[in-house]
Amino acid sequence: MEKIENLAGYIDHTLLDVSAGHADIERLCNEALEYGFASVCVHPCHIVQAAGILEGSSIKVCSVIGFPCGSNMPDVKMLEAMRAVAKGAQELDMVVNISALKAGDRKAFMQDIFMTVEGAGDAPVKAIIETGLLDGEEKKLACELAVTAGASFVKTCTGFGPGGATVDDIRLMRSIVGDSIGVKASGGIRTFEQACELLNAGASRLGTSSSVKIVGS
Repeated sequence: MEKIENLAGYIDHTLLDVSAGHADIERLCNEALEYGFASVCVHPCHIVQAAGILEGSSIKVCSVIGFPCGSNMPDVKMLEAMRAVAKGAQELDMVVNISALKAGDRKAFMQDIFMTVEGAGDAPVKAIIETGLLDGEEKKLACELAVTAGASFVKTCTGFGPGGATVDDIRLMRSIVGDSIGVKASGGIRTFEQACELLNAGASRLGTSSSVKIVGS
């Protein structure tokens, strides 16, 4: 296994516990400043606080759209994206319309992502395809359509569904999107070795709530 230099710089330091409060977000942001993580990933209601703490730093504020089920209407996701960016989010992780994908409705699936991308403006959108709910062909199709719809990343999992990030899924996703967009591994990443394996397999970003443990090991 090839060790990754500056591992922290690939990590979205994540706290999406619905019970997280002001002190938890402050601690998350201070840890990001201490270790140099790529971003903090928080629920929309915490964007303003996180943006205030991280102002002037290189660490981005990431938030979630249509989370965790992806079943919101596309225009709602678009508005949610617009409001998140207006409040200070610099990256957005959106959950795709998985039911549309499984039903074979490619138009609805792409429209969902496209409208979120439109609402996000210049902020990168990471399309969470929830790999634990998809078979191999569905994963390929989801990645292909996400690229067409303008996503900046494809992402494995929310962490709230079945399964988690695997090396095989990252290799598959990277083989589909090539170098055109990023691939984010998320879901069950808890060790330094696992993080390095996923990055070596083709991930360009990691999402985890075990960030401090990983980089400190």
